[in-house]
Amino acid sequence: MNISNCKNCNNTSKCFQHLYPEELEFINKKKTQVTYLKGETILKQGAFAPYVLYVANGLVRIFLQTGRKKQLNIRLAKQGDFLAFSSIFNKNIYNYSAVALKDSVICMIDKTALKELLMKNADFAIRITTRNSGNEDRYLDILKNISDKHMRGKLASTLLYLSSAEFLEEDVFYYLTRQDIADFASITLESAVKFIKEFEKEELLVLDGKNIKITNKILLEKIAEKG
Repeated sequence: MNISNCKNCNNTSKCFQHLYPEELEFINKKKTQVTYLKGETILKQGAFAPYVLYVANGLVRIFLQTGRKKQLNIRLAKQGDFLAFSSIFNKNIYNYSAVALKDSVICMIDKTALKELLMKNADFAIRITTRNSGNEDRYLDILKNISDKHMRGKLASTLLYLSSAEFLEEDVFYYLTRQDIADFASITLESAVKFIKEFEKEELLVLDGKNIKITNKILLEKIAEKG
C-alpha cells in the first residue's frame, strides 16, 4: 500500500478530515509513511520519541517491557488509531513498545507539527483528544485486572477485550499466540492454556485452532466482574 498524500487517503482518521486544506497539506509534509512487516518492531520503549504514529492500515500490539523476558500487553491498535500521542506533551521517550501483528502501514507524524495544529484548530484538538481518551479507560481496566482479580477473572476480562466490537473486523486471535493472550491477562502461559480449556468445557467459548469464539458472553462477563 502506498499513500503519498493525506488528501487522497481513504484511511485518514475522521480527525484529519476536519482540517482545512492548507492544514492537511502542512501535516502531509510533516509525515513519513512506513510499511512494517508482520513481527517488526514499530517503536521501542525508552527510545527517543520524535513522532506520533498513526495506523493507516494494519494491527499493532502495544506492550510494556516489565523484565528482561517479561511483557505486559496493554492494548491493540488498529486502522485509525494513534500511538505515542502523549509524546506531544513533553515526552521525549516512548513509554511503551509496539510490534506489527500483521503487515501494517504507519504514518510517522512530526510531533511538533501535530502540536502546532492542535493549538491552532480547536475542533481538531477536541476530536483527536476525544479519540485518544478511550485509552485511559483501558489502562484503568488493566490496573483493576492486575490488582483485584484472580486468574480466571483476568483471563475472562482479556478475552472480552480481544473479542469486543472494536475488533469485530479483525481476525484478532489468528495473529495472537497463547503467550500474547497470557501477557494481556498478566498470567502465565500455562494458566492461560488451562483456563481457556476450562472455559471451553464450561461452554463459554469454542476453540477452532488458534481462533477463540465467545459463545456465552454474559457468563464470561460475570466471571470477569467477580474476578
